[in-house]
Amino acid sequence: MTDTGADGDANEAGANAPDRGDAGEGGADATTDAGVVDAELRQRVRELLEPGEIELDGLIVHTDLDSGAESLMHRATVEVGEIIAAHAAPESDVYVHSGTDDPEFGLNQHQGLTVEGDAFVWECQQLLREGTYDVVFYYEASADREAIVEAAREAGYRVTGVEEP
Repeated sequence: MTDTGADGDANEAGANAPDRGDAGEGGADATTDAGVVDAELRQRVRELLEPGEIELDGLIVHTDLDSGAESLMHRATVEVGEIIAAHAAPESDVYVHSGTDDPEFGLNQHQGLTVEGDAFVWECQQLLREGTYDVVFYYEASADREAIVEAAREAGYRVTGVEEP
């Protein structure tokens, strides 16, 4: 697992960069400036990445956003989804399918799908944990995980990349 933080001040990436910090590369017990990355969350993400029909990697976006910051959460979700799509499906147009669009889909769950063919590009869940949100993204492991983590960091997000177990 790679734990990567972001550099810069709040004005550099704008209001859509909800949580800034400076955390370096880390190992299985990676830490961030906000403390130890939640081991339970990492384990849950790893379990969801276990081999299935599609090999997946994950990205945890750590924020300071609470339930009152819905518009900023939406903006962060879309922006990180676009970062993933640029690396996972660079030749495709991708749209966001949200839980509010489908009664069989969780309210805080979203998917990036290709316009042509509705193919899976990414999926995420917004998890409220101890008063703030962590957003967990899943995408095909064939995408360049390191480039996705780096691009999210450069956009001002504090992230943890999670590889398939």
